[in-house]
Amino acid sequence: MTKILRIKNLSVYFKKQENSYFQAVDDVSLNLEQGEVLGIVGESGSGKSVTALSILGLLPYPKAYHSEQSSIIFNNQELIGLSEDNFRSIRGNKISFIFQEPMSSLNPLHKIGKQIAECLQMHQKLTKDEVKKRTIKLLKAVKIPNPEQRINAYPFELSGGQRQRVMIAMAIANNPQILIADEPTTALDVTVQAQIIDLLIELKQRLNMSIIFISHNLRLVHQIADKIAVMYQGKLVEYGTSKQIFHYPHHDYTKKLISSDLLLNSDKKIKNEIIMKVQNIKVSFPLKKNLWGRVVEDLKAVNCVCFNLHKGETLGIVGESGSGKTTLAMAIINLIKHKGKILIKNNKIFEEHKQFSKDLQIVFQDPYNSLNPRMNIRDIIGEGLLVHYKNLSPSELNKKIIDILQDVELSEDILDKYPHEFSGGQRQRIALARALVLKPRIVILDEPTSALDVTVQAQIIELVKKLQIKYQLSYIFISHDMLAVRAMSHRIMVMQNGKITEIGAAEQIFNAPRQPYTKKLISASLI
Repeated sequence: MTKILRIKNLSVYFKKQENSYFQAVDDVSLNLEQGEVLGIVGESGSGKSVTALSILGLLPYPKAYHSEQSSIIFNNQELIGLSEDNFRSIRGNKISFIFQEPMSSLNPLHKIGKQIAECLQMHQKLTKDEVKKRTIKLLKAVKIPNPEQRINAYPFELSGGQRQRVMIAMAIANNPQILIADEPTTALDVTVQAQIIDLLIELKQRLNMSIIFISHNLRLVHQIADKIAVMYQGKLVEYGTSKQIFHYPHHDYTKKLISSDLLLNSDKKIKNEIIMKVQNIKVSFPLKKNLWGRVVEDLKAVNCVCFNLHKGETLGIVGESGSGKTTLAMAIINLIKHKGKILIKNNKIFEEHKQFSKDLQIVFQDPYNSLNPRMNIRDIIGEGLLVHYKNLSPSELNKKIIDILQDVELSEDILDKYPHEFSGGQRQRIALARALVLKPRIVILDEPTSALDVTVQAQIIELVKKLQIKYQLSYIFISHDMLAVRAMSHRIMVMQNGKITEIGAAEQIFNAPRQPYTKKLISASLI
């Protein structure tokens, strides 16, 4: 086979202050052959994304720089030090990049058809009609339904899986030789993950395209990759065929990645005391209005959902993108308009949950976006205390903040730092601290581990289980990761099209699911 990309002795440094630097990649050498899928695996900070960005010269030069020995050769052309003008003819044309979060990569102000068209017009001389036909053909290729109509859709009108398909359509628009996919399935539910993997494999075979697939999930990479490179702390610690890496690992870190399957929840006992009742929750979004502004067509995102939550219980909520699970969470914490009742128990009396906002907290999926980048950690954690405990003295406020930091296994010397100075796992611990400092009864965990690598996922799962026992917390754990839900949950509720299709004990749902949809979710998670 023909080697189309050679990475040799790649080292990447970032200048910190005068006469100081940080080494992100240390002497990495890799090859990519025509039609091959190379998987690059490692936890946050391992250097895998920095290696990929080096290929297309997308690092923040001159703050970033390479060693003299570093070399990246694509089709006999050296890419290290290549001018910006020469890179423009390569990026998006011969080598394309798919980023992790399509909602951040797609322009929310432009229709998807226009954004795909821009990719074509940048590198090809096509007429307006040719561009439209090619755009529709690309949407068909990535299996977007009704592409003739969807070209006029905005990104927010698409599901997460559909947005990622649009990103793939943009990436393959000019028939690239290499497609770099950086965590392309991290934010997607398990069934959509499987569909995206199948789509990439199909496109690779049809276009004879090479793929660099970057992920923290070794099990996922094993499904698609011919060869796997394992990175740890900037170094390449293991490199071989997918079979060799997965079945005969040599390095301790690779063995740790493989064995990082989450432990099943051993404590299945919960109290009979009901702490929250959710009664007939309905959430609708208007789709069409008449001339007088009256809604004549709507989307029932959540439709008559009812359940109870017990003290000390974790209720897992699973379902594909668009099933209504996150919309339900937003309704429970009163962030969107809804019908129905959410009742929280306090002193043996059920009352409207608005009076008990501090009893009900939420931890969001992406702590980088949910933590205010302009506030330091002290102010982020203390903000809720200032709202609910206005009479606290500065010393009392500081003590509560330090105590909760110890609970989430962080030291007090981080208090004057800002969110961007921390890893994903550390930011999620800070988000947990912000929620738990108010001593809530109930915490909603909305995809709290989906953006984290597998080893950090396991750490966060163990931490929230430990805190649940310590404070007798009740959790609503929302996730597309069935294995994480199984590790956390006492009961599991399955949602589809805004309705509950199945609810029961975690082991019953996994071992004896009743509904075909539940079987489909479980099957996709065990691939």
